[in-house]
Amino acid sequence: MPSVSIIYRKDKLNKKGEAPIHFRIIKNRKTNYISSGIMLPQENWDFKNKKIKAKNPNSARLNSFLANKFTELQDQVFEHETLTKSSTTKQLKEKIYGKKPEDFFSFADEVVSNYKADGKISTYITHSSTIRTLKEYVKKQTLMFQDITPEFLTKYERHLQTKIKLKTNTIHKHLKFLRKLFNDALRLDKIEYQHNPFPKYKLKLEKTTRSFLSDEEFNAIEAVPTVAGERLDLHKQMFIFAAYTGGLRVSDVLKLQWKNFDNSHIHIAIHKTKSQLSIKLPNKAIQIINQYHTKKSKPTDFIFPMLENGINLDDPQISYQQISSATAYINKNLKILAQKAGLEKPLSFHISRHTWATRALRKGISIDKVSKLMGHAQLRETQIYAKIVNEELDKAMDVFND
Repeated sequence: MPSVSIIYRKDKLNKKGEAPIHFRIIKNRKTNYISSGIMLPQENWDFKNKKIKAKNPNSARLNSFLANKFTELQDQVFEHETLTKSSTTKQLKEKIYGKKPEDFFSFADEVVSNYKADGKISTYITHSSTIRTLKEYVKKQTLMFQDITPEFLTKYERHLQTKIKLKTNTIHKHLKFLRKLFNDALRLDKIEYQHNPFPKYKLKLEKTTRSFLSDEEFNAIEAVPTVAGERLDLHKQMFIFAAYTGGLRVSDVLKLQWKNFDNSHIHIAIHKTKSQLSIKLPNKAIQIINQYHTKKSKPTDFIFPMLENGINLDDPQISYQQISSATAYINKNLKILAQKAGLEKPLSFHISRHTWATRALRKGISIDKVSKLMGHAQLRETQIYAKIVNEELDKAMDVFND
């Protein structure tokens, strides 16, 4: 059971010869102090009876205050200790008097900087932008967790929508990260539950559809005439390759080296999830790869000649810059291909991923195998594609209503 006492802190004497009176909590030989707010000279304190001597101004009123606070503190400690016997002295103090206000920006900056230290450059850049946008809104570098209330979030969301002109789902991403920071702070015992505004605040999210190519549209892209050796042809071949090969992300296609290919399979570590994946290539994908193999090809050379051979992909900053630049170039040319193919869809490399998933399910590959080949961490990530295919089947059955 914790012990509570009133002590005169001689170790805290100031230049005036005064020291504070504290309430001391001791539990398991751990000590914590709570200030009474009273300062007085040492000669005015009765160490034996632990009270202020009569010669001190307002001694009767101050002693009454100390006695009442001491009794209140004892009762609260007893009540809390009865419910939670594993409490520390610090937790007892915080339970009774509350936690000190925690600076949200200091906490957020530390979390964001950890992404960079861990080599998650894309995540670092995204969340740095979120915190920078919030700092610009509040126009100061300090913001307490307690200041972010449901009312604050409502005004901030309106600001993002009307002043910054962000769309609903972009705003959702900003606020979702703020919610994550609150959850992290709660888990680390930085704040108390009642200071988390998100249980009372609903994030808005608009339903979006995943764009993919039908067989006819995909064939139209394949049929676009391009000149071998030109970038437009290379980017077309990369898109088609991904659409045949488990819907590989552009980062994984760009990083493919000849050492990853054993004439039938590619063996890679997924760029996004770091999980290991082995994919048997269909004949079409092998035909595409073989176009780029020469007698001079080295095991460490990239299969698709976009990134500079020899770059240090282990350096997150270099890897991010190279892949981002190459991706922008590829997506620009894919839009040209879509125009040439007569498609109205705004083609991007990621559509090859959606296209592979829907084609795979239509061809009868089970959803668990599709999920595995796509490198999804959870099956629910893949189920959206099954829903798309089912909707297509529903539409097909509508012909019987004609």
